[in-house]
Amino acid sequence: MFDISQVSASDIDAYHRDGVVLVKGLFGDWVDIISAGIERNMADPGPSAAENTVGSETGRFFDDYCNWNRIPEFERVVRHSAAAEVAGLLMQSPTVQIFHDHILVKEPGTSTPTPWHQDGPYYFVEGEQTLSLWSPMDPVSEATLRFVAGSHRWEKPVVPTRWVSGDESFPGEDVYQPVPDPDAEPGRYHILEWDMEPGDAVAFDYRTLHGARENQSTERRRAFALRFVGEDARFTQRPGPTSPPFHGHGMTEGQRLREDWFPTIYSSR
Repeated sequence: MFDISQVSASDIDAYHRDGVVLVKGLFGDWVDIISAGIERNMADPGPSAAENTVGSETGRFFDDYCNWNRIPEFERVVRHSAAAEVAGLLMQSPTVQIFHDHILVKEPGTSTPTPWHQDGPYYFVEGEQTLSLWSPMDPVSEATLRFVAGSHRWEKPVVPTRWVSGDESFPGEDVYQPVPDPDAEPGRYHILEWDMEPGDAVAFDYRTLHGARENQSTERRRAFALRFVGEDARFTQRPGPTSPPFHGHGMTEGQRLREDWFPTIYSSR
């Protein structure tokens, strides 16, 4: 089992400074269970499942989300792994709610990158205490996530775009800034990335800019992600539709996320 003492004070400092930190072995004991859940999910996709390769792109880039309460393997991880406790420690929040799960699978030879983006602008959540965990079920190097250090503190978030079309999802030039291309401006941005083993995880703020290269290796890249929110997170209206949409939630501006839809998974009280 993962020992929470492995998350040090310097890890917490790095998370708040850079917007991201590596947590080695967080899901190390859960790799087989998560892998089985990914296979179950891919065999029985949910309503939000998507294929992200288009045109002349090769391979397959599949993703799906909001399945943790119908995929038993995912629910076990959400409720019984150390993930929520680690999230609370890094966010410095006494309580942690689950927002949603997400799987992203790039088959061998997939030429589709994950575009640079921030998670926050897609979500109807605002707050300092928001955290994503992304963990590969396969060894990764070139297809791992890459992060722009400190981007969670930018004055304006980047505009959310639809991954396949590249179109802007939301209006509002006064709200968002254009998505930068860190690869086109070498040296301008401090990019963090790590070679990762199955069960390692990167923990990052919803506002941290990140993306991933294509998977041109001969191995699969199956990734499992969990999104959490802490005590200061609140519902907010966005200029356009949010993803996941969570239709019919009935929440109003400034309200904490409703517990019956987004249960508290960890409390230190």
